[in-house]
Amino acid sequence: MATVLVVDDAAFMRMRVAKLLKENGYNVEEAENGQVAVEKYAQIKPDMVLMDITMPVMDGLAALAEITRYDPGAKIVMCSALGQQNTVMAAIKAGAKDFIVKPYQPDKIISSIKRFVG
Repeated sequence: MATVLVVDDAAFMRMRVAKLLKENGYNVEEAENGQVAVEKYAQIKPDMVLMDITMPVMDGLAALAEITRYDPGAKIVMCSALGQQNTVMAAIKAGAKDFIVKPYQPDKIISSIKRFVG
């Protein structure tokens, strides 16, 4: 069973996504900001990361850079309400595998995860 690290500063968003993933057979870990995500990634080495971009302490783009420096093969999908072209391109150039726009659509999350970890 694949483990997905869900990173979002909004607890209700983490809970909503975690519930969806658990219902679809995935193990879920959570982090409330990019700094915690970097630390947890090193500890648990999840199969995939779903990460918000706009967060306090360390934003998602900075965390993406840290994690891909540590593990160039990391499977990270960025999520944000900021569906702006430059943000999407920055995330992809920095190593993100995909980009999901909030509000989350359950089928998009599941299809993205299945594409990268089965």
